[in-house]
Amino acid sequence: MLDILVSGLLLSGTYALVAMGLNLQYGVARIMNLANGEVLVLGALAAFWLYTTAQISPILTVILVIPVAFIGNWLIYRFLLTPLVRRSKSQGALEVDSILATFGMSFIFIGIMVSIEGGFFFYKYLSEPISILGSTTSLNRLVAFLLAVLIAAALYIWLHYTRPGVAVRAVSVSTEASGLVGINVPRTSALAFALGGTITAVGGALISTFITLDASIGVVFTLKALIIVIMGGVGEIRGAIVAAIILGLVETGVATLVDPGLTLAAAYFIFVIILLFRPQGLFGRRAV
Repeated sequence: MLDILVSGLLLSGTYALVAMGLNLQYGVARIMNLANGEVLVLGALAAFWLYTTAQISPILTVILVIPVAFIGNWLIYRFLLTPLVRRSKSQGALEVDSILATFGMSFIFIGIMVSIEGGFFFYKYLSEPISILGSTTSLNRLVAFLLAVLIAAALYIWLHYTRPGVAVRAVSVSTEASGLVGINVPRTSALAFALGGTITAVGGALISTFITLDASIGVVFTLKALIIVIMGGVGEIRGAIVAAIILGLVETGVATLVDPGLTLAAAYFIFVIILLFRPQGLFGRRAV
């Protein structure tokens, strides 16, 4: 049980990053980004490519990925998604349009990654075993978890104690009221989308240090991020963190005690239970 607890908590850190990225995009910008997983794999591919060709540490790659991912996601929102936002007459219409647009975008990303790398990619970085409370794990998982905690803490502080962060939280509650108090809603939504994509790409760079990936695996991470976002509550960063911990522990427990092939089924089972008994999520507010 100690091994399950340690491994589950270490896995939950990177899950939380992926989910927080989608939470910003969906909870604030109202964009259901089905290419979220592909952005993660792009971040992982960048770490793999820089490490295998130039021996650049994945930790340094995280720093390099941040500006590139932010600019790339901002351009996607500005030129691909902004026209959808302007023409949509309701949030429901925007969600449908964004699902179709980002679904197509995911195939573009997959094609680019296949042309660059092809099949599976994996590399060894800080893979030596270490002991935590008597449980053995790898150093790369611990480093990825600690960096994920640091990034999550920085995001929480930014959202609650800076003016741009408070503006992002305000837009996530109500775009109409935010506009009435002088918040530039389009600019704030673009900021949230770009920041969400950046966090997801950083999560991919960290995950690449201990998971074998390929160009087509992004959909799995998109589904897991969506489960965490709905489970924790749309727009709730605290909820995403708690839901990521639950998912990480459940997946590790099922893989260890039952069958690794049932981990995704277990995640969906929890997802269905949440939808049935608390559809607004663990930390979400019930619609009135």
